[in-house]
Amino acid sequence: SKFLERNFNNYYFLLYEDIMLNVGFVGLANVGKSTLFNALSKQHVPAENYPFCTINPNIAIVEYHDERLDLMTKILNSEKKVNPSIEFVDIAGLVKGASKGEGLGNLFLENIRNVDCIAHVIRFFSDPHVTHVNGKIDPIADADIVNLELIAKDFETVEKRIEKTSKIARVGDKEARTETEILSELKEHLNSEKPSITFLKGERTEKQQKIIESLFLLTEKPVIYVANIDESPNETTNEKIKAFREYAFSKGAQFTEIHAKLHSDLSDLDEQEQKVFLNEYGIEKSALDYFILKCKQALNLVTFITGNEKESKSWNVVNGTNALQAAGKIHSDIQEGFIKAEVINFEKILEIPDMKKLKELGYINAEGKDYLIKEGDYIYFHFR
Repeated sequence: SKFLERNFNNYYFLLYEDIMLNVGFVGLANVGKSTLFNALSKQHVPAENYPFCTINPNIAIVEYHDERLDLMTKILNSEKKVNPSIEFVDIAGLVKGASKGEGLGNLFLENIRNVDCIAHVIRFFSDPHVTHVNGKIDPIADADIVNLELIAKDFETVEKRIEKTSKIARVGDKEARTETEILSELKEHLNSEKPSITFLKGERTEKQQKIIESLFLLTEKPVIYVANIDESPNETTNEKIKAFREYAFSKGAQFTEIHAKLHSDLSDLDEQEQKVFLNEYGIEKSALDYFILKCKQALNLVTFITGNEKESKSWNVVNGTNALQAAGKIHSDIQEGFIKAEVINFEKILEIPDMKKLKELGYINAEGKDYLIKEGDYIYFHFR
């Protein structure tokens, strides 16, 4: 729903135009996807010791805390605080041959196509009571099975598009010829078992990017590899983790380690009790806190905060978003009537937690449409 409230002295907003980001949990069967999903979402979906325990995706919308928002709500004396949210999707385990329809292949791949980011869960834990689908724990080999199935499906997608564009190119269409050339290069890249996201990384032209985005490729999605570790990894496991971290970075992905079973067991405790138990294990933050940070890095997001006496809220936007675009994320009326944005970074607010004093000292800057949003900015939009 959309609602806008106007105050005669200034302007402020209550409800928003917002799009929730979603993350899909993927991997082989029995690697702990559902256990991790439960740990992060505080749900209790089945997490059993057999393949295809999950068939239809389990979905959870999870609120997470932003300490900066907590403080801003207090400083502004806001009546309401809206915590940021993210959607988690627990997708069925993949098997070799999924790109050809094996196991739940077609359903699995279609579910991946619908998420913004992939959390690829890799088994490092060595529980003898949990069977491994390939008989042994080999993290890189396991990751390759999933990756090669996704690449195979993307290869098929690109090949079909080339067949279509090359026919049009043969009758003299220059646009189709250019597209065919780009797609042929991408096809060779995929054929060498590399994900689409690493194709011309950092060098793509706007045209190349547009063509690739139109394909909705599976391996174009950002990936977070989640090492599902034991409570106390041994030296051999630590060596495997080190090797896998390098593997993940070579794929252009993020990497994190989580003891999913531990965090799942603690998920029903209140926040203070969780902190006590995690401190005993030498863990500073909850699994959700670590994971949200990796999601932001994978999706290249920055967070800004808005608020007044009515409501405070934090927003995620792609790094490089300007003030006008950020205003549009909140409401199209704010974007269309944009006058200026009053901006101060949270680091300065931490030093002086008093908005009136910050304004008197000249720390709140008036910025125009082209101002680039920075992590931790507090922004007050003025509009007609």
